[in-house]
Amino acid sequence: MSCSAPLSASMEDYLEAIYHIVAEKQAARAKDIAQRLKVNNSSVTGALRALSEKGLINYAPYDVITLTFEGKQLAEEIVRKHEALKDFFTTILHISEEEAEKAACGMEHTVSPNILDRLMRFTEFLEICPRGGVSWIDNFWENVEKGCDRMEPYEDCQRCIQDCLAEFDARKAQIDASEGETVLRDLTRGQRCKLLKIRGRGDVNRKLKAIGAARGSIFEVENVNSPDRVMDVKVKGYHISLRQDETAKIVVEPLG
Repeated sequence: MSCSAPLSASMEDYLEAIYHIVAEKQAARAKDIAQRLKVNNSSVTGALRALSEKGLINYAPYDVITLTFEGKQLAEEIVRKHEALKDFFTTILHISEEEAEKAACGMEHTVSPNILDRLMRFTEFLEICPRGGVSWIDNFWENVEKGCDRMEPYEDCQRCIQDCLAEFDARKAQIDASEGETVLRDLTRGQRCKLLKIRGRGDVNRKLKAIGAARGSIFEVENVNSPDRVMDVKVKGYHISLRQDETAKIVVEPLG
């Protein structure tokens, strides 16, 4: 049986928990889910039966639990919503990790795809726009944390514009002076970058197009698996793995 009706918030929480446990342990058990969600075993059993009836998990009593193809797709979308919201709260609104996590858990079930897309686009825009950027966001929140009820004096605005122009000129000069192009393969764990272009055609083009990644999208390198150099990256709220031949085709501009 396949899932047709939307899942309740509670069922989405169970599916998300199974996704994370499977990612860590390859398979989940009822006790793992109970511990993660802090619920009793009888509640877990009922939820597992419901998810199994909808064709989202492979489940039998006392056996390990895995996601079906449809279940994995749905779980990935739930996780993507959660992380995109959390990133917005922490990066743009400067909310603490704990508060952002709690808020994302509550909102991930109701936010529409259109609103989610706008939030991610807004976050990317602020990070890469010459008139914005991370320093602009930091300056705004420094003003808020001071308890200011008004904008800083006009002289400060003039200084900010001058600093912005200087940063833009320095950044342009750095790009112009760099030897060759920087590709995603050159980056290390923890680095962030902006997508400029993809060389040639092929699987990597289709893979990135499928998740909505385009020129200007922000990549974050989460891990580099040696010795094969498979790279785990986060982009548009998705976690994807790219082979060395794929990362060599992705031309980027490092950020920070």
